[in-house]
Amino acid sequence: MPHEPKKRHSRQRQGKRRSSIKQATSAGILCPNCGTMNLPHTICKKCGYYKGKQIIKVSSKTKEKTETENKSKK
Repeated sequence: MPHEPKKRHSRQRQGKRRSSIKQATSAGILCPNCGTMNLPHTICKKCGYYKGKQIIKVSSKTKEKTETENKSKK
């Protein structure tokens, strides 16, 4: 004898139950050129490379700022 629900549950109640079921997002990937963490499918902000090709030129001032910020965080 299968158990069947006696009454229908509302969409709101269904949503509350399913709210905790979610996929985990990836934190990021390592840039193959410089090794910094980046979001997937984006240009590296530190070196300007994407899929092994330089897409944008990053000035040396920007590189120096990021390096000094990384050192100060450690």
